Amino acid sequence: MSTILVVEDGLTDMEIISRYLQQAGYSVVGAKSSEEAQEKIDKTKPDVIFLDVILPGKSGYEICRELKNNPNTSTIPIVFCSTKNTEADKMWGNMLGASAYLSKPIDKEELVVTIKKLIKN
Repeated sequence: MSTILVVEDGLTDMEIISRYLQQAGYSVVGAKSSEEAQEKIDKTKPDVIFLDVILPGKSGYEICRELKNNPNTSTIPIVFCSTKNTEADKMWGNMLGASAYLSKPIDKEELVVTIKKLIKN
């Protein structure tokens, strides 16, 4: 079973995203901050990381940059999820190495299709 780390500080969004992923058959690990995310990445080595852009501590963009510059985590696909959904936000995520950028509120079908594509590759 593939493991997905969901880094989201909003309790409602965390619950919704986690439920969608679990219903699709994935194991979900949650983190509410950049520090907690790093601990979970080190412990679980997730198959995909689902990152909110706005988080306590480091932003999702900063976390993505660090993960992509680290040889131990550079190949883990990252999916940004945010209410910040302008073309500039999406371009910034892409430049940092994110594999996808989903807008909130999350569409269940889009979420599952995106994750399936990333885990296949």
